[in-house]
Order: sequence, then C-alpha cells, then structure tokens
Amino acid sequence: MCFHTSTTQKVKKLETHFQTKISDENLRPIFDKPNYHLNGFSHPNMLVIPQQKSEVLAPAVWGIVPSNKSSNEIKSYYKEAVRYGAGLNARSEKIFSHFLYKEAVMEKRCIIPVSGFFEPHEFKSKKYPFHFKHKEDEPLALAGLYTVIDTYITFTILTKSASPLFAKIHNKKERQPLILDKNLCIDWLSPNLNEKAISELINFNYPEELIETYTVSKDLFSPKVDSNVPSILNEVEYSVLKF
Repeated sequence: MCFHTSTTQKVKKLETHFQTKISDENLRPIFDKPNYHLNGFSHPNMLVIPQQKSEVLAPAVWGIVPSNKSSNEIKSYYKEAVRYGAGLNARSEKIFSHFLYKEAVMEKRCIIPVSGFFEPHEFKSKKYPFHFKHKEDEPLALAGLYTVIDTYITFTILTKSASPLFAKIHNKKERQPLILDKNLCIDWLSPNLNEKAISELINFNYPEELIETYTVSKDLFSPKVDSNVPSILNEVEYSVLKF
C-alpha cells in the first residue's frame, strides 16, 4: 500500500509537466517547499489535479472522507477510519462497488503528482523501506479519487496488483500505486469515460524500466525521528538483502 510519498519538485515544474496552473498564487511558496517524506497518516496537504477543474493544481488533504461529512467532522472521521487505512489508499478493484469510491469514480478522479514514494520490503519479519522514483527525476502521476467537503478536497491514491518489480519489493502485500503516463493522465481526467474505459486505465502497467528504486534509512518508519529531511532520500545498503 502507498502510505508514504515525497514531493520535492517546484510547482513550476509540475505546471510545465502537466500543463496546469496552481489554483492560487499565494500557495506557490507553500508547495515550493520540498517535502522529502510525507507520512499519509498525518494527513498532509498535497497538490492534486481534480477532474472537475483539470487545468489547475489544487491543494487537497490526503485521506478521502465521505462527501456527506462536514468540514468540522474530517478530523474525527480520520480517527475513526485509521483501522481501515485512514482513507489513504483505495483498491482499484473496488471502485465501482465500494460506497465511497463508486460515488467519486465517474466525476471525481484526480492525479496526484509526486517526486517519489516509499514501500516496505519484508525479510525475516523486519521491514526495509524502498524509495521509488522516475529514473530521469520526472514527476510521477498517481491516479486517485476525491471528494469535496465545503472548501476542502480530500483524496485517496488508487492501488492495484503489483507488477513483477513491485511484487518483488513490496513482497508482503504485493500491491502498488496506479501510476499513469502523461497521455493517460489526460484520459483519466476526461469527463467522457465510461466504466469500461476506466477499467482499462486501472489495469495499466507503468513501464518498470522508467522506475529507479533503492533502500533508504529505517528512520522512515520511526515516529521518534523527523524523517522529512533530505537524507531520507539517500541510499542505505542492507547486507542481509540480496537484490
């Protein structure tokens, strides 16, 4: 599952890559600040490209909340939903059946631009974090769903069955986020998709040869350590792992 991301690229790079514009210029300095590790369980604000306004990068809270909630119920909902993954991820296989996803899937799909993300590898009951990024340091486009609550957007990242690379690394869950290429981002945000077309998109396998992955410090998983620092992206080798 995808619970940890990094967003280190400037807003201008995202605007150029996705042919968008930030929704409010006052937000630019906030989102220009690099975040080397965002823990989804802290429900950070991130930029998304929402289907309903696909020309903009808009701020959104990571962790989807039912649209019948009010803004002052969001925090209490997260406390309640933590046992179910806090709304951070949605299984793509359930988007047409789950009460929350089926409400969003036809009209509230989104793209979540990230510079990278992290997944755990388990070996002898110990977890080793791996960082994933584009080999050329281009933004990665994760597919998601969102809801609008008062003035807030809340979102979730879609996951799918792992490709061979992800299955090898994320060996306990064998899941991965749904990553789309630039052309498919346009399709994903189109208002004209039917269920068949959406199903075809969620089965897309992003080319593994474009992904770079390596192990990083276990500080990533420690609540006692501030891991939102540049060094968390540095490679750390573990002699017990053979890849």
